Amino acid sequence: MTQASNAHLPFNDEGTGNMGTLLTFTTDERAARIALTMITDPTDVTTGHLLAVHGAVNTVMLLADDAPVPGLDNVEAQLWRKRLLPRVEPRLIQEALDLTEHGGFKTLIPSDDNYPASLHDLGDGAPYVLWVKGEESLLAMPVSDRFTITGARAATSYGVQIANEISADLASDGKVIVAGGAYGIDGEVHRSALAVAGHTIAVMAGGIDRPYPAGHRDLLERVSDVGVLVSEQPPGATPTRARFMARARIEAALSGSTTIIEAGSRSGSLLVAQQAYSLGRSVGAVPGPVTSATSYGPHRLIAQGIASVVTNANDIRALSEKQPPSGSMPPPCAEAFRMDSYSAHARAAHSAHRDL
Repeated sequence: MTQASNAHLPFNDEGTGNMGTLLTFTTDERAARIALTMITDPTDVTTGHLLAVHGAVNTVMLLADDAPVPGLDNVEAQLWRKRLLPRVEPRLIQEALDLTEHGGFKTLIPSDDNYPASLHDLGDGAPYVLWVKGEESLLAMPVSDRFTITGARAATSYGVQIANEISADLASDGKVIVAGGAYGIDGEVHRSALAVAGHTIAVMAGGIDRPYPAGHRDLLERVSDVGVLVSEQPPGATPTRARFMARARIEAALSGSTTIIEAGSRSGSLLVAQQAYSLGRSVGAVPGPVTSATSYGPHRLIAQGIASVVTNANDIRALSEKQPPSGSMPPPCAEAFRMDSYSAHARAAHSAHRDL
């Protein structure tokens, strides 16, 4: 079952309060996961850990109760509830369920056949739910058949040319190209895959009913026709900086490798590379002219030993056969990632709760 329409639930606000009405969303795993998506951030590792251990229904029940929470001491449990319960707005949760049902959007949760197994590598940071539009079977393909290619929004003609050549070659070979639908390199890799009747996946930072950027509405609709749009955000959700940053881990986890084509020093694509490296995925980078600001990211990744040099599609194919370095990212690499605070915070939180 992948349709959230079967998770439609009644709403009753007759003075029961947030804790009581929250329990109306615990009749099945899918609805409970959607409820949690509306309450907490997708990278909340405490909730993610409880979800992995107890399931969504029991996690929601634990949140709505004042009993001890298995795996958390009393202080941790109180802080968890104090942080999340003020966010509970049952009417908004019901609206998300209704938008999903009446909009005809499909949802995938870990028990569904087409839920991408590679996302389990995210551990407690795995998405609670995926909203999808299009050919969801692409998400069930082996991770080695999916390639994430991303880069600068302000791409140069050089970057566009390389993105077109590499993406078209891989897509013609039956490989699936993963990107974020943005202007620049992302848009070019999607277009190139479509141009050769290939398959591509666009990972959205907002709801899949809100194509972003607006200038790519037609492109993203074409992606949904022959590929698939994916988001961990419910219909109606607007893209935010935090959601763009959280999306990076999904882009990285969906594929066997990530390749960066042009990236300035503050490019969000560097966060995708960092997440891929942290997951033990191979990372590639296309070198560029030393006179171009968009060459900074790829050159830094290569210099720090994070990325292998990529000049064509065959180099990317070889990435999947290469064993990436083990362990965490070496300290000198930090200066290559200007958006590292998000990931550092997530890793610290995960470390604090991984033994619960």
